[in-house]
Amino acid sequence: MTEQADREFGKWLMDIAKYVVTGILIGSFFKSFDEPKWIYIIGGVTALLFLFAGLLFLNSKNNNKK
Repeated sequence: MTEQADREFGKWLMDIAKYVVTGILIGSFFKSFDEPKWIYIIGGVTALLFLFAGLLFLNSKNNNKK
């Protein structure tokens, strides 16, 4: 992939992480979950994975410039 494509993909992955967190927060306000602990754990882990992957894509090209 090109440098620009990697940056855009990294930003996209970070946006997905934000959407997951937002969905969990809004969902918890409108609906009472049966097992809220698991919803928060799975959602948090998913958001962290997307955030980490996005940061890797953004940072990988910055290290190649040095």
